[in-house]
Amino acid sequence: MALISVDELAALLGPGLPALLGPGLPALLGPGAPALLDVRWELGGPPGLDRYLDGHIPGAVFVDLDTGLAAPPGVGGRHPLPAIDDFAAAMRAAGVSGSRAVVVYDAGNSIAAARAWWLLRYFGHRDVAVLDGGLAAWTAAGLPVSSEPVSAPPGDFVARPGGMPLLDADGAAALARSGVLIDARMPERFRGENEPIDPVAGHIPGAVNVPAPALVGPDGRFQDDDTLRARFGAVEVRPDVPVGAYCGSGVAASLEVLALELAGYQGALYVGSWSDWVTDPDRPVATGE
Repeated sequence: MALISVDELAALLGPGLPALLGPGLPALLGPGAPALLDVRWELGGPPGLDRYLDGHIPGAVFVDLDTGLAAPPGVGGRHPLPAIDDFAAAMRAAGVSGSRAVVVYDAGNSIAAARAWWLLRYFGHRDVAVLDGGLAAWTAAGLPVSSEPVSAPPGDFVARPGGMPLLDADGAAALARSGVLIDARMPERFRGENEPIDPVAGHIPGAVNVPAPALVGPDGRFQDDDTLRARFGAVEVRPDVPVGAYCGSGVAASLEVLALELAGYQGALYVGSWSDWVTDPDRPVATGE
């Protein structure tokens, strides 16, 4: 189950949820409750930790995307794949265990949450779900929040890479020729008309544009499965055609891969994405539609 609704999460946390508003939350949550990770993040800020301390789902532990869900910026892009041991340590510190379900959420658009979902799946966790609509949906339902920071008992998660298909630059270029490579950025960045972050504007030759924000509705919840299949079908995604996704730095493209899964397809992720592609001046760049 890649998505979980607010009602389903509230049921898992139990009827005593309104009382879970103070220190000791992990002990109060029942043995069947999932590990909750708050991964709120926005490019350029404000810091997710500040927002977490303002209020979060009771029992949730904050995980910083820049340090817990990525390696430091460098040759591999702005949010490279974290090292195995570093990711495992971050997840264990957040209370993640291999035998316990995990629910991840962000402010509401699921972009950061999808990155956490993809990494956990890639590193071998089999029971991970994104809270559909994030914290915005939780508070809109009138459910409680807590401002008490949570330190979870250490988990026992062991990272085993290979659980999800992964692309490097060469693989992304090949997929653009032999299958469907989706660029998840906004159209003006795809066309090369505006590039506010990376030093080169444009897209990988052969890629098609399906902006990640178009995959969720105004309330932040994912479009229904039929709508997602129609959106991907419009760019020739079919069961017999390999498909993958990239964005600026591998964050928004994680949402694309999650939406592909909801639509019934397994997509590969180019983690380095455009910020890695442009580090080699010999790689070709396309502009326009």
